[in-house]
Amino acid sequence: MNIALIGYGKMGKEIEKIALNRGHKIVCVIDINNQDDFNSEAFRSADVAIEFTNPMVAYSNYIRTFEAGVKLVSGSTGWMAEHGEEIKNMCNDGGKTLFWSSNFSLGVAIFSAVNKYLAKIMNQFPEYDVTMTESHHIHKLDAPSGTAITLAEGVLENLVRKTSWVKEEAKSVNELPIHSIREGEIFGIHTIRYDSDADSISITHDAKNRSGFALGAVLAAEYTANHEGYLGMDDLFPFLKS
Repeated sequence: MNIALIGYGKMGKEIEKIALNRGHKIVCVIDINNQDDFNSEAFRSADVAIEFTNPMVAYSNYIRTFEAGVKLVSGSTGWMAEHGEEIKNMCNDGGKTLFWSSNFSLGVAIFSAVNKYLAKIMNQFPEYDVTMTESHHIHKLDAPSGTAITLAEGVLENLVRKTSWVKEEAKSVNELPIHSIREGEIFGIHTIRYDSDADSISITHDAKNRSGFALGAVLAAEYTANHEGYLGMDDLFPFLKS
């Protein structure tokens, strides 16, 4: 499979290594200094592009990739609030293809399924209140993390006493607070805690390095090459739909 990379930082380099090890070819690498390569024959020859950049440029990268007629896998977060519906419509009704996830780690996919299942159980026990904490490296621009928001949405789907998530402090019993920490070079730690007067129950995912995210992105690219529309981790891993 021919793969183009958009963003060539630490994550891009890790994706490149794993893609090559799985027998794929990197036909184009686009970073901040060669934006004109979106118009190149090399970029258009890609079966799939994989994009990991930042909230400020993700939307523009999506549009330029779609204009080139290339399918896209992206893990960039922070763009959904402003452009989410537009991008979904372009994929669902406009013939474009985007596989998007806030987190491509297989471990996070499993963690997300456990999170939803635990929320279903805790729906029966109103004496437990739920909170979330997420920690990332100091370079991460958005807070809360996209993964934290996705996990929070999984709780809200299954815990009727919570109707929305909020940053930091909850002002209502119906709100799920997400506390964000930015320090050092933390790859990503997400903890969901249910607390009562009697005891507490916590589940945590702690990423040790970038390899899990990179492998998931390449697996998503392999899936996307043969599928169309607005895709996500529940397409790649059907157990997330249960």
